Amino acid sequence: MDSRSARKHQAILEAATAVFLDKGYAGTSMDDIARLAAVSKQTVYKHFADKEKLFAEIVLATTDRVEGVIDLVSDIPADAAGLEAELTRVAGEFLRALTQPQVLRLRRLIIANADAFPELGASWYRQGFERGLASLAGSFRRLAEQGLLRIDDPMLAADHFAGLLLWIPVNQAMFTGGPVHTEAELDHYAEAGVRVFLAAYRTPAPPASRPPLPSTATA
Repeated sequence: MDSRSARKHQAILEAATAVFLDKGYAGTSMDDIARLAAVSKQTVYKHFADKEKLFAEIVLATTDRVEGVIDLVSDIPADAAGLEAELTRVAGEFLRALTQPQVLRLRRLIIANADAFPELGASWYRQGFERGLASLAGSFRRLAEQGLLRIDDPMLAADHFAGLLLWIPVNQAMFTGGPVHTEAELDHYAEAGVRVFLAAYRTPAPPASRPPLPSTATA
């Protein structure tokens, strides 16, 4: 693909993303996309055989964004004293990455079309969110091996961690159209989620040793 063709291809993808997010899959036409991309409809069809293939490419391309989340959760330092602070930092960045307005809008679009394109939705989940969970599970497994966490099923623990963080803000977004959460609210969800997670999974500290009782024997 030469540079001019590559620019048109990218313009079509960007235009299609905007129109799909604005009008939904059923409400979007190739004419709409061509108009916004400033190309002919024939050019759109030259790059993409039909609307379904264009939609699929847009959806699956967004899974590349998970690389940042994977990098974030894959290297949690094994430091007992700083574990809560480190998990809280990771939780805050994890929340911010997954509650960005465009991410939430795309999630809603994929869910709305899951019945029509079940394989596409499943691929998006496997290549995106599930990969992030698998990386998080790997970090939890390592922390458990180093004695900081008590975990039998690292993948389930990763699901619990993500659920504690995302249940409130993401469900609110799905049902109410995507409210904007303040930094303070996201920090609160991160801190509260980590406290609950550690209450369930942190390895208990060994009991403090007691000094020997003074002898009561008399000479």
